[in-house]
Amino acid sequence: MPPAAVLWDMDGTLVDTEPYWIEVEYELADEYGGSWSREHALQLVGNDLLSSGVYIREHMGIDLPPEEIVERLLDGVVARVEREVPWCPGARELLVALREAEVPLALVTMSYARFVAPILHHLPPKTFSVIVTGDQVTNGKPHPEPYLTAAAALGVEPQECVAIEDSNTGTISAESAGCRVLVVPNHVTVEPVPGRHFRDSLVGLTVGDLAYLPFAK
Repeated sequence: MPPAAVLWDMDGTLVDTEPYWIEVEYELADEYGGSWSREHALQLVGNDLLSSGVYIREHMGIDLPPEEIVERLLDGVVARVEREVPWCPGARELLVALREAEVPLALVTMSYARFVAPILHHLPPKTFSVIVTGDQVTNGKPHPEPYLTAAAALGVEPQECVAIEDSNTGTISAESAGCRVLVVPNHVTVEPVPGRHFRDSLVGLTVGDLAYLPFAK
């Protein structure tokens, strides 16, 4: 039997937008005379945006409120996504297969709704029955709230769901909610905890494959 639902992370899992975020971060540092590095940028992968804004203010050394930093980042990344959506290999094919198998889908992302909208525009209507964004939850990843919220909205138990993630932060969030997790690392390394299931990409993954994923220990 397929999972009761599949809960998708977005950045780095459905779309490879991390390079867009990093480009905009460097642009922000240049504009305000701050300093930045790829190491700092990778620390933000999977985090909720406001936490990232706090981190950038502290480590980039710029005098902007975290909320404004987030909005400036979103302006730059949304503009890039509107020009081109960088789909992760195999992601759209798996979405089609899951829809054909009538498996409910939720998008669980710490990006804000205005960034999600142009990406969803390139997918069939109602691809995701539920969309949970970072500006809709009180506690972002790695807290379990985003995944618990998605499962509850779909009317399924988290333990019956499979989450697809690419970061430590997101993986911890999904595991803490009780989900089985498929980890497809992208820009950051995810710790190989016993029970986590890893793949190099989503290419060739079938609906049946998702039925046999283990729980983390």
